[in-house]
Amino acid sequence: MERVLRAVELVPRGRVVSYGDLAALVGIGPRQVGTIMATYGSNVTWWRVTNASGDLPPALMDEVRERWAAEGILLKPNGRGCRIAGYRADLTVLAAGYQRAVEDLA
Repeated sequence: MERVLRAVELVPRGRVVSYGDLAALVGIGPRQVGTIMATYGSNVTWWRVTNASGDLPPALMDEVRERWAAEGILLKPNGRGCRIAGYRADLTVLAAGYQRAVEDLA
């Protein structure tokens, strides 16, 4: 759980990652990332984690719109998410930061 939350905190402002991106980084499955985010994600920058299409559940979109607007992330025309290809965090940089961020957990 802590590894996922630390990884989320490393996603830069104005960028997003998918559940699958985090899963590959941490070494668990995307569904496990989703479960961790649903249970514990309210204490981290959860709005920077989307599905593979850049979408989030409709129930979260009102709050996400405000947060994304403040970070410069534009919505797709359907209003359900962002174009993840245009806003995805640099996964190589994220991986390097992640290794440093979890050194104390080893």
